[in-house]
Amino acid sequence: MENYAHRPFGFFARYILKRRLAHACILIAVLGAVTCSVSTQFGIKGLVDALAAGQDSGKSPWTAFTVLVCFIAADNFLWRIASWIGSYAFVGVTGDLRSDLFRHLTGHAPGYFADRLPGVLTSRITATSNAVFTIENMFVWNVLPPCVATVGAIAFLTLVSLPMAGFLICVALVVIVVMFKMAAMGKPLHHDFANKAAAVDGEMVDVIGNMALVKAFGGIAREHRRFDVTVDKEMTARRRSLQYLEKLRLAHAVVVVVMTLGLLGWAIKLWQARQITAGDVVLVCTLGLSVLSATRDLAVALVDVTQHMARLSEALTTLLSPHDLKDIPNAATLVPAGARVSFRDVAFAYPSGRKVFSDFTVEIEPGQRVGLVGPSGGGKSTLIALLQRFYDIQGGQILIDGQDISRITEQSLRDAIAIVPQDTALLNRTLTENIRYGRPDATDEEVWNAAIAARCRPFIENLPEGLDTIVGDRGLKLSGGQRQRIAIARAFLKDSPILLLDEATSALDSEAEEAIRLALERLMEKRTVITIAHRLSTVRSFDRILVLQNGKVVQDGAPDDLLDREGPYSALIKTEMSRLAQKAA
Repeated sequence: MENYAHRPFGFFARYILKRRLAHACILIAVLGAVTCSVSTQFGIKGLVDALAAGQDSGKSPWTAFTVLVCFIAADNFLWRIASWIGSYAFVGVTGDLRSDLFRHLTGHAPGYFADRLPGVLTSRITATSNAVFTIENMFVWNVLPPCVATVGAIAFLTLVSLPMAGFLICVALVVIVVMFKMAAMGKPLHHDFANKAAAVDGEMVDVIGNMALVKAFGGIAREHRRFDVTVDKEMTARRRSLQYLEKLRLAHAVVVVVMTLGLLGWAIKLWQARQITAGDVVLVCTLGLSVLSATRDLAVALVDVTQHMARLSEALTTLLSPHDLKDIPNAATLVPAGARVSFRDVAFAYPSGRKVFSDFTVEIEPGQRVGLVGPSGGGKSTLIALLQRFYDIQGGQILIDGQDISRITEQSLRDAIAIVPQDTALLNRTLTENIRYGRPDATDEEVWNAAIAARCRPFIENLPEGLDTIVGDRGLKLSGGQRQRIAIARAFLKDSPILLLDEATSALDSEAEEAIRLALERLMEKRTVITIAHRLSTVRSFDRILVLQNGKVVQDGAPDDLLDREGPYSALIKTEMSRLAQKAA
């Protein structure tokens, strides 16, 4: 998909070709309808000539009338066919497009989403879908018909006067070339409007998604002012874009009016010289008006299409950026064999340039429970992120059971790791669906057993709809402790050999904490466990403690052994004990 990031026309063609038969039928129907529409002008000429010739001429006006009726009927019938097929094809394209963009977007690494507002990304998918739908409709109903009508009008004019048709061809070509050049000159204005419109959507989603924070800090008035400024920028950009389009339409209107009047005057001169019939004058008049209407519609459509193409191009540049992390060709599937975790000579720096690890080496034995402690910025969270391959390292290797995680499939890596984060993430779905997210094929009984193991039963039974309760956006209908227990239940259900914990009891109330500790003890059995410890008391029973400072292991050993030695760990323990004593006092 990333091949289309800077190729909006290629991107457009991809979805047309997916439904090529339907689009071909629409094209044929529209071409036929416009041909019949233009031909009605010729039918009127025949009727006028038959009437002007008189009843004794042998020309039956009813024959001309029948031809005219057939053209009108065919015109309307073919338009309805095109519209009917379009209601399936065009809507289908938007569905295909959104599905593909969503799949590509979800393939990005977490760092991609950290740098962008979710509201901006989702609005761009919607904007892309709407832009493609609008462009398709405008091309079929507003761009193609006037083009075909102009060609047809010129063809009929050749029957009246070749010089007149030649003049119309020259003027039409000049108008088209000038219009395209002027439309291209306005592209920066349209792109600027597209950017500003996306920023407005992102601003709204950002504020609404953090409404509790805004309210807590009395930020409503500030956010109103900030939003007004953002909207004002968008309106200014839109106004400039529309005013440029109006200048283009005005220039086109002047040219076409002068051209049509000139053709009509020319036709009257030829009639006065008895070189054409009255029907020919009517034909020139109606065709001139048709060309005026057609090219005016074409001008409006072209500039509108240009604006929508600008929005499409801007959205594709953001959405179709290449994936930073992807499976290598023929990536192997991870084969768990005890869950040994190895960091060997790892070098890593974030895309921003901040260096975290250099020649970092640690071996974690199968079934070992390891606590990561140390000051903020030491590399604890980064180590967890690298093990999940949220970023690629610049040097060294990270292995699970001797298999390099950069050379195995992402799905098999995810299957081998369960995580209980400190900031629990829940989808706005039922409790059952959130727990089952750990293993989608789990039965209802297995889901309930996992909930019981995580001590979720008491609060679930008090909910009106039990496991069928919708948890709300990010689980806001539940307390922090309840959300944490759902995350633990999810990890129970996943049953992976490697377990990552980020102080999984930090959000629990004191009454439930001990029960959850017991649940976690069960969860950690026969698994390799790596825990980020904010409270050192949670890792006192672990097999091993790694003290990280500035991306290096400054102490490594059993908790009791480290406590008996002078060093960072014993200093951290003393600091925590002092803080607890002060709190108790």
